[in-house]
Amino acid sequence: MKKNVYIVLCVLGAIIPMAVFVPFALENGLDMGLFVREMFGTQVASFLSADLMVSSLALWVFIFFEVRKRPIKYWWLAVIANLAVGLSLALPLFLLMRELSEAPEKRKRHG
Repeated sequence: MKKNVYIVLCVLGAIIPMAVFVPFALENGLDMGLFVREMFGTQVASFLSADLMVSSLALWVFIFFEVRKRPIKYWWLAVIANLAVGLSLALPLFLLMRELSEAPEKRKRHG
């Protein structure tokens, strides 16, 4: 059940931000200067951008500690997803990978 929820969140977390970013990129190219100016163009945009940056840092710290507690295959994909798409994909992706890494352990204990 949890795995399916995480998968749906991954799909939404990839599609929704890209639906906003792709038209920007098509219109402006990958103009990072413009992108950053627009990220901080208003107080509301600045608030949301700062919140996402701090939340992304928190995710990276969480990943750092989690992978030291247990082996999580391909954990680094969540970091790449965070940089390439955003937190909306990276967080459910890491939670899915963590859930999948725990599944064999649970089967051994309960099976």
